Order: sequence, then C-alpha cells, then structure tokens
Amino acid sequence: MSLLRQGSSYLIIGLVQLVVDWAVFVGATALGMPTVPGNLLGRVAGMLLGFWLNGRYTFAREGAHRLGWARFARFLLLWAVLTAISTLLVTLAAEHLGLRYAWLAKPLVEGSLAAVSFLLMRTLIFR
Repeated sequence: MSLLRQGSSYLIIGLVQLVVDWAVFVGATALGMPTVPGNLLGRVAGMLLGFWLNGRYTFAREGAHRLGWARFARFLLLWAVLTAISTLLVTLAAEHLGLRYAWLAKPLVEGSLAAVSFLLMRTLIFR
C-alpha cells in the first residue's frame, strides 16, 4: 500500500470523523452535558465510524477488509489512551477558557492526535 494513498484516505476519513465527533460534542455540551461525558460521546461516535471506514478502505489490502475482533481490541486500547489525552486537553480548555473556546479547541486537539494515531494504527493496528 502506498503511504500517499493511505495518508490521503486517512485524511479524508479523519475529516469526516472529526466533523461527527465535534458535532456530537458541541450538541451534547450545548444541551447541558458536562465536558467530559460530552467529549467521550463525541469520541465514541467518531471512533466507531473511523474504525469501520479505515479498516474497510484506508488499510485494506487488495480488496481484503482489515477488520476483526483482534484488530478492534488493539484499536480500542489505542483509542482509550488518545481519548484520555483528548478529554484532558478539552476539559482544560473548557475550565480555563470557557465552553465556547473548548468547542474551538477540540478540532485542534483532535487534529494533532490524528497524526500520532495514523502512525500507530498503520504499525500496530492494521499491520
């Protein structure tokens, strides 16, 4: 698989994931949900979509889908670590800058984590 093809696919899917994650987070917190569960809810929505799309398209090998329980277990562990980092950073933004700035900070936090995630998923999850 070409790194350029995988990177392009990961970027497109990641943008869709980011929009879903962000929209769920903003919607939930705007309705009064606290920042931590709102971020977790958004991350879960994005995670489920991203695992399926990346396994099916980004990291697939010549028509073979790269899904399955073993990969999902490894993915879930990586996702949990990245979610803890995301939640900490978004919560700090909300506490120190206010909820509206946390809404703006979330795409920056998730975008930064996406670069790390791509490298780790390519080498540890969908190898």
